[in-house]
Amino acid sequence: MTTIAEIMQTAPVIPVIVVDDVEHAVPLARGLVAGGLRVLEVTLRTSAALDAIRAMKLVEGAIVGAGTVTNQHELADAIDAGSEFIVSPGLTESLGKAAIRDEIPFLPGIANASDIMRGLDLGLTHFKFFPAMAAGGLPALKALAAPFGQCRFCPTGGITLENAPDWLSFDPVLCVGGSWVAPRGPVDEHQVEEIARQAAGMRR
Repeated sequence: MTTIAEIMQTAPVIPVIVVDDVEHAVPLARGLVAGGLRVLEVTLRTSAALDAIRAMKLVEGAIVGAGTVTNQHELADAIDAGSEFIVSPGLTESLGKAAIRDEIPFLPGIANASDIMRGLDLGLTHFKFFPAMAAGGLPALKALAAPFGQCRFCPTGGITLENAPDWLSFDPVLCVGGSWVAPRGPVDEHQVEEIARQAAGMRR
């Protein structure tokens, strides 16, 4: 089984995708994958999200997961749609245990030491630092990561093309999540591919 660590190390940026119309899903996925960003997080914020996951999974090379998963019901729906990994804005014991039980790569959100300790109690060591900029930015993550040397992170929330390299230069950060690489609305594949190429060039 692919691990969340392997998924996080596939590319430096995980596009955070909001799909309003399922017809936009495949062109967007094609552009991102062509640009070198294979890991696609489709947020469950719209009614089209689950169908978008199903459609994007057909794009060769794409690793498609669900984001904004907040409870066991959404977890079940996401897995049923074919999600290959799960991202949550936070971490509850019930959701964490359910993801572990279902043996799906899981990236829960953390914002403080207590969140991390809750994850460690469940056997989790890889986390989404969210909301990254609002929670104190890179200085906050450096302070937070210091007592937890076994943990690795994907900062998300306020990450941009300009500041992503700073985050990626911090060793415990395996990748960053960003919506700037995934335009919302009708998709020009060539434009998306160029944006993705810029992000893919951030490898350390």
